[in-house]
Amino acid sequence: MSTVKLVEVILTAEVYNRFEELTEDDIPKEIRKMFYSKNGISRPLVVKLDMLKSIGSAKHVEETLKLPFVDLNNLTKQVLLTSLPAAAKWFASKGLERIKNNPVLAYYYQNDGFDVSYEEAKKRNLPKHSDKEWLKTVIAELEKNKETAEMLGLVRIYSPEDIKVNFKDVALDEEQLEEIRKIEVAMEEREYLKKIGVIEIGKLLFIGPPGTGKTTTARALSKKLKIPLVEVKLSMITSQYLGETSKNIEKVFEIAKRLNPCILFIDEFDYVAKTRTSDEHAAVKRAVNTLLKSIDEINLVEDGVILIAATNHPSLLDPAVWRRFDKIVEFPEPQEKIRKRILELALKKVDGDYNIDEIVKLTEGFTGSDLKLVVREAVLKALLRGEKKITMDDLLQAVEDVRNRLCLKTSY
Repeated sequence: MSTVKLVEVILTAEVYNRFEELTEDDIPKEIRKMFYSKNGISRPLVVKLDMLKSIGSAKHVEETLKLPFVDLNNLTKQVLLTSLPAAAKWFASKGLERIKNNPVLAYYYQNDGFDVSYEEAKKRNLPKHSDKEWLKTVIAELEKNKETAEMLGLVRIYSPEDIKVNFKDVALDEEQLEEIRKIEVAMEEREYLKKIGVIEIGKLLFIGPPGTGKTTTARALSKKLKIPLVEVKLSMITSQYLGETSKNIEKVFEIAKRLNPCILFIDEFDYVAKTRTSDEHAAVKRAVNTLLKSIDEINLVEDGVILIAATNHPSLLDPAVWRRFDKIVEFPEPQEKIRKRILELALKKVDGDYNIDEIVKLTEGFTGSDLKLVVREAVLKALLRGEKKITMDDLLQAVEDVRNRLCLKTSY
């Protein structure tokens, strides 16, 4: 890391400490990550010598410490600026582009005759909730409460940095994409929506057979929006002691609100929210009512939580559940156009001689998961021959194998 970059770290810390109106979201992500502790990021930011050594070469650290406006406290090993104006003048002559992409520095420089914009820099900077370090500090706080700590063991929490699937690699139709775009714009315009009283937004119900992309889409959306994902299967939080189920449901929603902004993805949604019958146990009714109440009391605009529920069995859902969602998004078995897109994505890094259009025609009724399994089987067949190039025969045989597997599933 160059001397200019090391000075940027020191200068950013100094400016941030001086202007309390600046927030953690204003610190560039790569610099912000350097200041996390178990309690998050604390003011004032303190730059230590070891910190500079961990990100820069010995040569660049030495050059930085020799600059006339940089001082090292030999006792505390803290690196300080002796003159902010001198440091700012030096940095402006070296790193104008860095200033444009650093909200903290843009805030300082924009009122000093420089062609930089704090607002523009802020738009380009990722907020703290995109950091897995930030997520760890919030989880650490939740773990201090015994009940919440127990619930953390029943949910999966992903940082957007840890999600492997990219949204551009998910094959969705136009209707599905439009609903995703609505969520994106609602996320960006939360303040406006709150101002005009349009609150009940961001509750989606994904319905469709297994393997059609419901979970993948929720995860990819988390990565696209740069917000954490709280993933829970209702079967996991349904206790043999039915009174505990209601408490578990409340805790899941509480965790989501504490992690906001985030996506709360509830899979197997029909597990509790099933059709109620007259002879149903009262405790089950209480669990369903708790779920309905929790859905009513959360929304994207006020709470920063996008609620996505998914079910393979929509017919089992209580009508009262359907009414809670502002949009039902169908994930049917993919039609020809979507099957082709799924195969193109799955095969884009696979070398070989094959005809995707022919495979598309042969895979009617296959889900996205089935199509990915076809590609996997074809690749493995090629590897068994000692080759890293698949043939059309590999794909055709893989289609047949997967079709036989699907027949087995339905014969029992």
